[in-house]
Amino acid sequence: MDSADILILGGGLVGSALAVALDAHGITSIVIDPADPNTILAAGFDGRASAIASAPMRMFEAIGVDARLAGKGCPIEGIRVSDGLAPGKLDFAPGEGDSALGHMFENRVLRTALLQAAQAAPGVDLRMRTRAVSVERGEFGVTAQFDSGATVRAALLIAAEGRNSPTRDAAGLKVARWSYDHAAMVATLGHERSHENIAFEIFYPEGPFAILPLLDDEHGHRSAVVWTVNARDAAGMNKISDRAYLAEAEKRMGGFLGKLGPLSTRFSHPLGFHHAAWITSNRLALVGDAAHGIHPIAGQGVNVGFRDVATLVEVLVDGKRLGMDLGDPQLLARYQRWRGLDTFMVAAATDGLTRLFGVPGKAASAVRRFGLSAVDRVSPLKRMFMAEARGESGDVPKLLQGLTA
Repeated sequence: MDSADILILGGGLVGSALAVALDAHGITSIVIDPADPNTILAAGFDGRASAIASAPMRMFEAIGVDARLAGKGCPIEGIRVSDGLAPGKLDFAPGEGDSALGHMFENRVLRTALLQAAQAAPGVDLRMRTRAVSVERGEFGVTAQFDSGATVRAALLIAAEGRNSPTRDAAGLKVARWSYDHAAMVATLGHERSHENIAFEIFYPEGPFAILPLLDDEHGHRSAVVWTVNARDAAGMNKISDRAYLAEAEKRMGGFLGKLGPLSTRFSHPLGFHHAAWITSNRLALVGDAAHGIHPIAGQGVNVGFRDVATLVEVLVDGKRLGMDLGDPQLLARYQRWRGLDTFMVAAATDGLTRLFGVPGKAASAVRRFGLSAVDRVSPLKRMFMAEARGESGDVPKLLQGLTA
């Protein structure tokens, strides 16, 4: 029977990052995922891009993933927030001598780097195209049987299966969830003028319109666009021609990037919120979307998952040093305390922003523009927002400071 310290169900961005981070600290893991690597690494599989904040980037350096990402992400040198195209804005930029606020990566690039790092890590046993047929969490450990016929043992089970985690549901961990009646339309588009490494978030009553800087390619300047529309309009918007889409996008942007095109394949997905109040059970911990899913309004989605990784690794490494069983309830209770409040605060803040910027009318817009301009002028408030955007607020785990736990 094969065995490892940890069994991780789900080898996506968060699951594979967790396995690599554990390996960097001498903790072994078996990772299983039903996906076929050839499918999920193909160019047409997932058109999304993710803003990786500066704190998770430091974690990638600490666990040796940064070399696989070198030169493949566009640094975010500033963020500009505005209410429609009216005057009044909020600008974030790094201080003198500070690093970029984060980096924009196409999800395919991130997925490739993390999967390759997991495959290369001596303490990671990565098994793709594999499912768990049964999992037993007992008093003395976890035993799982795979559809390959293999049986494995571990001290702790991690659910990194995404928002519809069957392991979470089977454990009876209840989830608060609601839909925003919004859909995000995601595409990559070329544009005539340089984005100058600035990310733009333009708020409209039906939802935010985000323009996120990507590296230039052979066609020239590029950005990822996340366009939030009412769910009832999504199907119609997906059917319009590329030309009509680009004309509509140019209106939303006010033309500041010049002529738009070419346009990539377009993707659309519904937006919702979910939050598991309890992220641990007997010999079980949830990470990433299995634990929480938030509106992409603040670009924090996968970064919250990487905070889970850094926190859980530190808790487990401290437990290992003390000679504790890695499934010990005390360790899981510490992870629950450390992450529970932080994830709830981020979730509540993004939900509040979504609702605040969704209030229609000129009066509401005027109040928002006044608020943005006011925050722009108040340094302490601005620094607080910057720390949140960088992933440096609250009790920051060592890995997010660039240190091994």
